[in-house]
Amino acid sequence: MSWPLYLALKQLFPTGRRVPFFTFISLAGVALGVMVLIVTLSVMGGFGQQIRRMIVDTVGDVQITAGQPMSDAAQLMAEARRTPGVVGATPHAEGVVMLLSGNKPAFPAIQGVDLTHVEEVVPLNSYIRLGSVEDLDDDSVILSRTLAQSLGVGVGSRIELYTPLMLEKMRHDEVLLPREFRVAGLFEIGHTQLDSSLVICTLRTMQDLYGLGSAVHGVSLRLAPGVDPDAIADRLNQRLPQGVRALTWMDTNRDFLFILQLEKNMLFFLLLFIVVVAGFSVASSLLISVVRKTREIGLLAALGGDARGVAACYCYQGLFIGIVGTALGTLAGFTAVYFRNDVVQAFSRLTQSRAALERFYMFTEIPAHLAATDLLLIVVSSIVIALFAAVLPAWRAARLKPSEALRSE
Repeated sequence: MSWPLYLALKQLFPTGRRVPFFTFISLAGVALGVMVLIVTLSVMGGFGQQIRRMIVDTVGDVQITAGQPMSDAAQLMAEARRTPGVVGATPHAEGVVMLLSGNKPAFPAIQGVDLTHVEEVVPLNSYIRLGSVEDLDDDSVILSRTLAQSLGVGVGSRIELYTPLMLEKMRHDEVLLPREFRVAGLFEIGHTQLDSSLVICTLRTMQDLYGLGSAVHGVSLRLAPGVDPDAIADRLNQRLPQGVRALTWMDTNRDFLFILQLEKNMLFFLLLFIVVVAGFSVASSLLISVVRKTREIGLLAALGGDARGVAACYCYQGLFIGIVGTALGTLAGFTAVYFRNDVVQAFSRLTQSRAALERFYMFTEIPAHLAATDLLLIVVSSIVIALFAAVLPAWRAARLKPSEALRSE
């Protein structure tokens, strides 16, 4: 072991003594900053991953759409299935309706699915909480659970649907009566907005409600794991008819994903200042150490220690504080992430804010996911900041002249 490294460890942890106060404060500052960064980016990454998973599960990896209803859905599905990497395809139609149960109205989105092929793309069965997809027919619908609770309906209840087609008929002096449906089941995705404003029906029912005939609004595709959606979309766009486009789920949600990534980056940038402040604490502690050990530094120089070795001693201290503080902060951060839902539930019970959390954050539980690149960025940033914090004290110690240092009182 070189003498600068040995001396650095001895100054941080003197023999026969507990961890010195300044060392403890420096380690705690770095660890706290790292812990906050890990918890925040884990939760933000969890929200992002959850949202991405829900988008893919509900709309597929790639969607084939056009500016108007498409009547050649079967041909488009056959063309898509011939593309390597596509493992499932299903047509869909969507819109907005007015739902009436008794005297309680609601205005949810409605989606018509092809029961023959929907499970190839959308795992609808996994979201059903009451009832069954097998019970869904042209005279029944499946409601999102929160929507059903707000209307006071359950499986077997009767509801009425009013569609925009009624207004179109009225312009031509025709009357179109509302359709009555039976509630065949309730589903819950885990996203508050989707769980409170979505109705699922058969594709034929949706075509009747909107007067589409045999046309559909789009075709959703499921890709094999690891297949690049952009590559599949580009390949399909070269073969699709004019006016018909294949868009990835990232294309259809580009603005939302950009805002989500921007928010995550801004949080990382702002919270990194906690580590920067901890770096100032490290620099202050080491500067105080330089002042307190001025005579020892002069003695080292008199015994033959060069300025580079003296500077390395304090750089080693900053590096050690950065590594150990980062390790402690990482451990504390992952521990906090592991117990995140317990803490939030205790807080929500204490403040009676569970409903508000679900309403504004859209999830019944707080997800967490920390990408390896994010963890690497946190670790490297914190260690580099702690190392740079030691540069000024190291430079100050290296400039001390032996004669002046030995005369210091």
